[in-house]
Amino acid sequence: MLFCPTCANILVISAESGHNKWACQTCPYEFPITKQMTSRTHLTRKVVEDVMDADNETGASAQVMCPKCEHPKAFYTQAQIRSADEPMTTFYRRVHCVGEIVRLTMHFDSL
Repeated sequence: MLFCPTCANILVISAESGHNKWACQTCPYEFPITKQMTSRTHLTRKVVEDVMDADNETGASAQVMCPKCEHPKAFYTQAQIRSADEPMTTFYRRVHCVGEIVRLTMHFDSL
């Protein structure tokens, strides 16, 4: 991306006169393109953190019935993964079916 040195707006490629040039859409600034310019940026992948550690049995627990083994207890953590006007998402880790995580979004009605 290049910006106009006169008015600081973004420059666009224009070919109106038959020659490629950088042109500002708000002022008369033009800069001729004389050679090919390329740039490449290699992005690094972000390390994804586990929401809950499968071996950790400390933290908040709730009385939630497991639909698979019908165990009445699960550990949970909450995270705001969407916009602030959406409810928090609760991640449950089952106690008896170790390692499986269930995501549930809780909707609370106003009292």
